[in-house]
Amino acid sequence: MITVTYYLEVVSSWCHWAEPAWAELKRRYAGRAKFGWKIAQMPESAYPISKSQCEWFYRRSGSIMRAPYLLNSDWFDAEMRQMLAPNLVTEAARDFGVDDDRVRLAIANAAVRGGKKVGRWDVAATVAAKAAKLNKTKLLTRAKSKAIADRVRKSSAEFDALQVTQRPTFLLENSIGDRAVFSGVVRVEPLAAAMDALLEDEAAYVSWKAHFGDPPAK
Repeated sequence: MITVTYYLEVVSSWCHWAEPAWAELKRRYAGRAKFGWKIAQMPESAYPISKSQCEWFYRRSGSIMRAPYLLNSDWFDAEMRQMLAPNLVTEAARDFGVDDDRVRLAIANAAVRGGKKVGRWDVAATVAAKAAKLNKTKLLTRAKSKAIADRVRKSSAEFDALQVTQRPTFLLENSIGDRAVFSGVVRVEPLAAAMDALLEDEAAYVSWKAHFGDPPAK
């Protein structure tokens, strides 16, 4: 079975555009692949420095994706240059049994579609608690804990170790050690092609073992 890891930044516009591909991969390869996401926190320097700059980026990405809507830049907050709250609240929801896409998508959509200032702890926690029916106070306390910060630092370091810079990044791995990394890719076609190749190679090894067994010791 293939393992697919999606490295993301919750409020990233390119991660927003990648969500249809992520959903299609999970639908198409259900039962044949294991899917999971990890936070790859962006450094402060990677965020827009003004609302007008953010809007420029949104016009660029929206036109490239042929989107019928323009993303909402009202979430931009000059006082919150690095978006810690959306990522940490999303990670904290795992500790309450929410390991799917509900919380991160709710926060992301609240930001880039609804324009809500999710960089503020209270806003991010309110959105997340409503989406997953969680206790907001407990979620917020957990999100601000050292344990959650450490986990996000660890997953972000894993992302950095891949020597890529773009979110989204998809890491595809099969049981025979093959790996494929797609950084900045937001369309399903190249991801699916790689998935098919990794599955085919994995199946070939199963066939080989059925015919020849384990390799000789000498």
